[in-house]
Amino acid sequence: MNPENWRTYLVTQESVSRGKRTVEVVSAAIDGGVDVVQLREKDTDARWRYELGRELRERTAEAGVALLVNDRVDIAQAIDADGVHLGQSDLPVAVARELLGPEAVIGCSTSTVEEAIEAEAAGADYLGVGAIYGTDSKKDVPEEKNGTGLELVSEIAAAVSIPVIGIGGVTASNAPPVLEAGATGVAVISEISAADDPETAAGELDAAVSEGVGSDD
Repeated sequence: MNPENWRTYLVTQESVSRGKRTVEVVSAAIDGGVDVVQLREKDTDARWRYELGRELRERTAEAGVALLVNDRVDIAQAIDADGVHLGQSDLPVAVARELLGPEAVIGCSTSTVEEAIEAEAAGADYLGVGAIYGTDSKKDVPEEKNGTGLELVSEIAAAVSIPVIGIGGVTASNAPPVLEAGATGVAVISEISAADDPETAAGELDAAVSEGVGSDD
C-alpha cells in the first residue's frame, strides 16, 4: 500500500450520503476506481465505527484497496486497517508509529508548511493538505485555514518529499489544478458520497485526476 500511487481517495461520511449506507458508497466507489478509503464518520460512537470498519475491511481487502481510519489508532488496530489518518489535535505521528509499527500507513492533515515538515520528520507517509477550495465537511477548521488554496499545495509539495493529497471542496471539474500545483492525489467526501451514482462519480474523478497528472508530462 504505497501512498505515492494514490490518486483518488474517498473519506466516508454517511451523514452526507443522502440515505445511502457507507458500505454501499464504498463498494460503488471501489468499482469506480478509488485507490484508498478513509473511515471517518464523525459524530458516531466507537462501536458503530468498529462494526462498520469490519465490513469495509472485508470489501477493501477483496479489492486490494487501502483502508485507513480517521483519528482512532485503536479502531485501526482492531479491524486490521492499513493505517490511520491523524489531525493536528490527534495522537502525534511518532506515537501512532510506535503503536502501529513500521508497516502501517500514517497520514497527517496539515495546513501550514511548518506542520508539513514536522509531520514528515515524525514519520508520516503522506500529508493531507487543505482545505483547498473550502469545505462544509470540517466544522472545526478555523476560518483562516478554510480554503487555503493551490498556493499552499505548491509550497508544501516543494518542502517535503512525501506524497501530498489535496482535500477540501475538490470535484471532478476542479481536481486537475490540484495535481498541477504539486499534489499526487485528491481526497473527497461529498463529491462521491452525495452523488446519485457514486460509481460514476468516482470514475469521473479518477479520469479528471489522471488528466491532471498527465498535464505534467
